[in-house]
Amino acid sequence: MSRQRLILLAVTLLLIASGGGALLYLRSHQHLGEPGVKTRPIAGSKIKAEVLLPEQVLDYSSTNLEQEEIVVQNLPSDTSYGSRRYTAPDGFISQASVVLMGSDRTSHHKPQYCLPGNGWRIDQTMRSQIHVDRPRAYELPVTKITVTRQIEREGQQITVRGVYVYWYVADGVLSGDPSGFEKMWSLAKTLLTSGVLQRWAYVTYFSPCTPGEEEATYERMKKLIAASVPEFQLTTGVKKEVATR
Repeated sequence: MSRQRLILLAVTLLLIASGGGALLYLRSHQHLGEPGVKTRPIAGSKIKAEVLLPEQVLDYSSTNLEQEEIVVQNLPSDTSYGSRRYTAPDGFISQASVVLMGSDRTSHHKPQYCLPGNGWRIDQTMRSQIHVDRPRAYELPVTKITVTRQIEREGQQITVRGVYVYWYVADGVLSGDPSGFEKMWSLAKTLLTSGVLQRWAYVTYFSPCTPGEEEATYERMKKLIAASVPEFQLTTGVKKEVATR
């Protein structure tokens, strides 16, 4: 073997060893951060908890929803959940869900994969903001997705549309980036600089609607989100708390 190849091999082995050592150091010195949402411990678990979505919001009634078994089985065991269906007096429905990661970031799956997997076609994806007044006025960054699916009712095919709104929140950090890059960048930077593994929550609201009612549906969702978020989300949109690229 030539001298040049020996040097290259030595450098490669050194980089592998250094990388492995860095990973071991981070693993042994990291600690889990605080969530950016309200939770209640589940008996017998050090990490897993129930996310506390509000029972009463505006004039909506609500129903607590249990997570589907297939979801629980396919996500890390230390994932925490919260889910409620909100119903207005006129029948308008919006389902809110929160998936809170523990020590494993694979708790979160992109809606760009999950929605089509559940029969919804994605028509439009766009970034948006929702004004929240409490506990201070700020703009909540979100992603809004408009979706369509066909259902059969009384032997006829009917087109149903829906509006899906989501964002990510951790302790002191918010992101409405549809790519998820902001979240991953913040997670990696915080872990490397402080040893804290951020505990991100993935927050979603979904409302079905008839074709042509997408914007009106989103406006109603914005009011519901603005009223409910201060009841369960601890992080607010102070400038220094918003994730940046």
